[in-house]
Amino acid sequence: MIATATAVAFVVYSCKGKLAEAESISLSETPVQKVNDMFIVQTENSIINVRAEAPLMERYERDTLSYELFPEGIAVYGYTEDGRLETEIVADNARHLKYKDGRESWEAFGNVVVKNLINQEIMETDTLYWDQKNEKIYTHCYVRMYSPDGFMQGYGMESDQRARDTELFNPFNNYAIMTQDSTAVVIDSVNFIGPMQKK
Repeated sequence: MIATATAVAFVVYSCKGKLAEAESISLSETPVQKVNDMFIVQTENSIINVRAEAPLMERYERDTLSYELFPEGIAVYGYTEDGRLETEIVADNARHLKYKDGRESWEAFGNVVVKNLINQEIMETDTLYWDQKNEKIYTHCYVRMYSPDGFMQGYGMESDQRARDTELFNPFNNYAIMTQDSTAVVIDSVNFIGPMQKK
């Protein structure tokens, strides 16, 4: 009988210690949701509009806002109105903020690469913001841009969200290819669908 009472007292004491540890966790610093291998598709009139992929998404809730973190990187793909892959944005880290008043903002950090596959243009920067309401992407950081017309660099950039019409601010030390063959054929290797290979 004494051995049983000692065992019960030990179990109660052990559980009490673990409960005290659990109470010390800050809920505002703990994700309310975790998603591994996130895959999101947004369609419009049965045509893919946007696709996003991330190895990990963590959602947090605060009093004034909720936000999602993508600590292992994110890739976002934008499609044309007829369903062709046009834009690709990849980054090492990203954050999606949702405020209680309805505002939203997207931020991408670390080795941000924006490609317009149709125009064959590539932009590299460290930080990129997406203004979803006005359908703009922009940055105030150093930017490198590569296109069939040449290379440009500067500080600050703004473009539509598909990276079709990019304006580079404060450019310096740029070079361009002045002659271009107007009869050259440009092949969209990303959206090209050719004959099936025989196995």
